[in-house]
Amino acid sequence: MPVMTFLTTCIFDSGALKQLPNVAKNLGITRPFIVTDPGIKAAGLLAKVEDALGMAPAGVFADTVPNPLESQAKQAAEAYKASGADGLIAVGGGSSMDHAKAIGLLVSHPDPLETYAAITGGAKKIKKIPPLIAIPTTAGTGSEVSVGTVVILENGRKETIVSPNLIPATAICDPDLTLGLPAGLTAATGMDALTHCIEAVLAPAVNPPAEGIGYDGAYRAFGEGWLKKAVQDGSDPDARWHMMMASYEGALAFVKGLGGVHALSHAAGRLKDKKLHHGTLNAVFLPHILRFHEGAADAKYARLRQVMGLNEGADLADAIAKLNEDLGIPPTLKEMGLGMEDAEGIVEYALKDLAHFGNPKPMSADDYAKVYETALG
Repeated sequence: MPVMTFLTTCIFDSGALKQLPNVAKNLGITRPFIVTDPGIKAAGLLAKVEDALGMAPAGVFADTVPNPLESQAKQAAEAYKASGADGLIAVGGGSSMDHAKAIGLLVSHPDPLETYAAITGGAKKIKKIPPLIAIPTTAGTGSEVSVGTVVILENGRKETIVSPNLIPATAICDPDLTLGLPAGLTAATGMDALTHCIEAVLAPAVNPPAEGIGYDGAYRAFGEGWLKKAVQDGSDPDARWHMMMASYEGALAFVKGLGGVHALSHAAGRLKDKKLHHGTLNAVFLPHILRFHEGAADAKYARLRQVMGLNEGADLADAIAKLNEDLGIPPTLKEMGLGMEDAEGIVEYALKDLAHFGNPKPMSADDYAKVYETALG
């Protein structure tokens, strides 16, 4: 069974969940607090994790919402403290894992979370959090090995908080846990993973190892067609394995940055009443951002075409748009419930998002507004 150590230790393979008791023991966790969401509980995955754990958890918080909230993290942090827990286990997609990181931060640091926002230099204020085991049940965010958490703060911003101290102590990536994932969620989370790989490659920061990993993730998801295969047949174990690997690789890659796709997606995702899925937003914005940056990173575009199995000179944006169509992703933001009335706020917040600074060429408010209007349809 592969055990990989890059940003952190990752136990990766079908059946890896069996390693949970040993992982908890090695980290000194004797009273774990499990963080998950209602869907994971309803699907029986929480029970599967509890069975594998072999001990009664100190507490369980199973009400994590999509796009985690600081207000909810505060509630969960109080429950963690009251339970006498000595470590965290996150089970689910990016929301549960990001929520667990926020809980860990709140039980070990003074609030509010805006104190630790990356955009204002908050990283230097982040010390150790309780040991965290991350168990992804989707193949998308890569939060199980990432340095950050994205939370909607009480000040209304969807903020990225970044620190090496937020990386889970161990990730357990068991592709078998994704076998029951519906096609629509497989598509949305898979496009999140692919977007991570592509935006990380295009980010101008110099980090050849991370960039190489991003190319490999794009090759798996798009070039080898594993994302399509996972959507078409959710019971295909090879497709699930490779997509979980692509997701893992996306997070390893984006240590060098993201870009305008994520700046816009974070800005739109802060609209709590819209209940927008982050991966779907990425999928819709990605072709339009790729068109905007055409000519700013020609060598990288050429290599992306190569690893994605496209012809020389092929239009990357068109290829992504066609993939979205094949996967059943909504073609426009309008179909997701957004309108022109949302444009000003989304542009304003995109300009303040950490991902904004990873664009291959600068983007102005007018640039974001044009991309948004085009993506609106």
